[in-house]
Amino acid sequence: MPLLSVNDLVMYYKTKMGYVRAVDGINFTLDRGESLGIVGESGCGKTSISMTLLRLLPENGEFQRGHVYFDDGSGPVDLISLPEHEMRKYRWKGISMVFQAAMNSLNPVYTVGDQIVEAILNHYPDMSLDAARAKVAELFELVGLDPKRMDQYPHQYSGGMKQRAVIALALSCDPKVIIADEPTTALDVIVQDKILKEMKRIQKKLNMGMIYISHDIAVIAEVSDKIAVMYAGKFVELADSVTIFKRPRHPYTYGLMSSFPSITGEKKKLFTIPGEPPNLLNPPPGCRFAPRCPNATKQCTEEEPPFIEVEPGHFMACWNPVKREGEES
Repeated sequence: MPLLSVNDLVMYYKTKMGYVRAVDGINFTLDRGESLGIVGESGCGKTSISMTLLRLLPENGEFQRGHVYFDDGSGPVDLISLPEHEMRKYRWKGISMVFQAAMNSLNPVYTVGDQIVEAILNHYPDMSLDAARAKVAELFELVGLDPKRMDQYPHQYSGGMKQRAVIALALSCDPKVIIADEPTTALDVIVQDKILKEMKRIQKKLNMGMIYISHDIAVIAEVSDKIAVMYAGKFVELADSVTIFKRPRHPYTYGLMSSFPSITGEKKKLFTIPGEPPNLLNPPPGCRFAPRCPNATKQCTEEEPPFIEVEPGHFMACWNPVKREGEES
């Protein structure tokens, strides 16, 4: 049984104009020690997936259908079916999250150490304050922070230090899965690289499952074992990282991989994807990428392609994929 198994997950936002189909039929699995990267344009639904997994939806977020099976070693539990008081036991202890804009998520009037201690004592009420502070010191060392800075306030930390502190907070209750939503946004590239390597090292040491969410392909490439490419609320391709980067089949994935520069090889004009993503209040029939796709046919505009396994471990939803070398047109 995978550590996390998501089956046909659907979540819409209810608005005055109608339903925004933010998460529309998502399927994936995550094993222990494995990392999954979710990449796509802003607004495609990446963050909405994470909030649905943790059931931290805003008032207008409505779960429609699907299952999220989580196995912490005692057997799979469908998190979607749990009452709220039971779900609280799995947040932070089972699945935790490094939220988007994490550097601004620390309370400025409490010390960083006290904020992490509070999270620990909420989930381990029998633990003493001294034991909780000792655990925070261990977490600081794990993420590369000096434990002596536990009693300092967030404004006394640099951007990179705040990011490490938030990662320590996410690790505070020994989760099996961590969701990192844009974990290095607003950091310079040097600090970004250090943070990503630190997270990868911690993941291997603790054998955790990791879900990285980003629109930055370079970030996803550095940390992910497999990659899901998302477009307009749906996964269009899912495979191991090498396949996605070297042999993409979906036209959208191919366009993404062709749209960023390389520091090696000859210079060439970068590919651009024409048009704009569809309005998820009223997405087009058939394939949602069809209005922007160079390979689109009449079938693409009328029939929605199924998300199926086209080869072992490689899933895709496309009627007319990019041809590989040697394939017939």
